[in-house]
Amino acid sequence: MNSFLKSILGLIYKVSPYSQAGQDLFALEIFGKKGTYIDIGAGEPIKGNNSYLLEVKNEWKGFCVEYNTKIKHLWEKNTQRSNKIYWQDATKFDYKKAISENNLPINIDFLSCDIDPQEKTFEALKKVIDDGIKPKLIAFETDKYKESIDYEKLASDFLFPKEYKIAVSGVYSELKKKKIYETWFISKEVTFNKINYSKWVKKFNY
Repeated sequence: MNSFLKSILGLIYKVSPYSQAGQDLFALEIFGKKGTYIDIGAGEPIKGNNSYLLEVKNEWKGFCVEYNTKIKHLWEKNTQRSNKIYWQDATKFDYKKAISENNLPINIDFLSCDIDPQEKTFEALKKVIDDGIKPKLIAFETDKYKESIDYEKLASDFLFPKEYKIAVSGVYSELKKKKIYETWFISKEVTFNKINYSKWVKKFNY
């Protein structure tokens, strides 16, 4: 399959027009409109972004944390995004202070955690939890398809004693079904039975 055809198929079969694997759609499925979020490693304001659909189309409140200032101009040009973005190191960020600054509850609905390299994603996750934040849903990047370290297990060992369970396993991006790169965890307070991503995504005819 040539690169042009792959790009066209990616547009046709993409689960969400914004996020990589439908993280935003899953958050909406669980919590509906007017939720709360923290988006770590937000990237660009629209393309590949896990919180654009939530904030702009569904009235969610929250904030983003992004270290790559090379894309700062894209956020400055964007007039749709009004929730705050912090240009800081997610592994050293004061999440509790930011929660207070943005008038958000400690038990936010959705945490998206996706930065490079992978060990930093795990460090950022631990920093959020250690700061006393209690997300109900966590989209955690594992990069299982390429990492020698099992970050899903590390995250599970860290989160399970804190009353989390796996909601969606084997998350892959677009047509790359062999490239499993995320696991979605959910608080045990939320009623949801574990499902494999390949089954969940069928509702989008993907």
